[in-house]
Amino acid sequence: GKVALVTGGDSGIGRAVCLIFAKEGATVAFTYVKGVEDRDKDDTLKMLLEAKTSDAQEPLAIAADIGYDEDCKQVVEFVVKEYGHIDILVNNAAEQHLKNSIEDITEQQLERVFRTNIFSHFFLVRHALKHMKEGSSIINSTSVNAYTGKAETLDYTSTKGAIVAFTRGLAQQLVNRGIRVNAVAPGPVWTPVQPATMPAEMIQNLGSDVPMKRAGQPCEIAPCYLFLASLQDSSYFTGQVLHPNGGMIVNA
Repeated sequence: GKVALVTGGDSGIGRAVCLIFAKEGATVAFTYVKGVEDRDKDDTLKMLLEAKTSDAQEPLAIAADIGYDEDCKQVVEFVVKEYGHIDILVNNAAEQHLKNSIEDITEQQLERVFRTNIFSHFFLVRHALKHMKEGSSIINSTSVNAYTGKAETLDYTSTKGAIVAFTRGLAQQLVNRGIRVNAVAPGPVWTPVQPATMPAEMIQNLGSDVPMKRAGQPCEIAPCYLFLASLQDSSYFTGQVLHPNGGMIVNA
């Protein structure tokens, strides 16, 4: 069985990815924010224990602020100490804060969002690479907003665009090492971040502007990650972005 590390695996898309990996026989470790996501973490661990196959090891939940290099180093060291190596790294954790004007985005918020959403990718990959062999897979969570833009989440959307560029550049760096790097760009999806950051009227209309006229569910997004994690299924994919977004046509 493969070993997967998923950031932000306590809820939403991250949880769905952890579960689909576990059901397919992977040993799963995930990060969460201590004191904020403890209950979600406990629920996810319970689900993973129920889903795991007999040949997989016990799942791990690791509290960390992945916006900082030292935390990312400790996360990787913890996983490797327990499992010996990493086969799949999913950079999924993100945060967003709605602001209608660039003038309302403080320096503190800007740094916080960039640390969580893109700095963490650099930090985690840098530390994980020494424990990843040929055939391993790195999967980054970007967003449809990287292609369409979104006025209310300018800093968040900027990080998602950076993730696309990061994915393509890193794929070129690692192709000769046999490590594939891809991304998933979901459209509107029902996750805990939506009600936590959006006003009620935006929640009511979530997904109404896509051709399918609805938001997606995390379980509809997770198979993209499973596909990209599988060397057997996606061996000819690197530097690519999958677009589960309800029918929106974007410039991929």
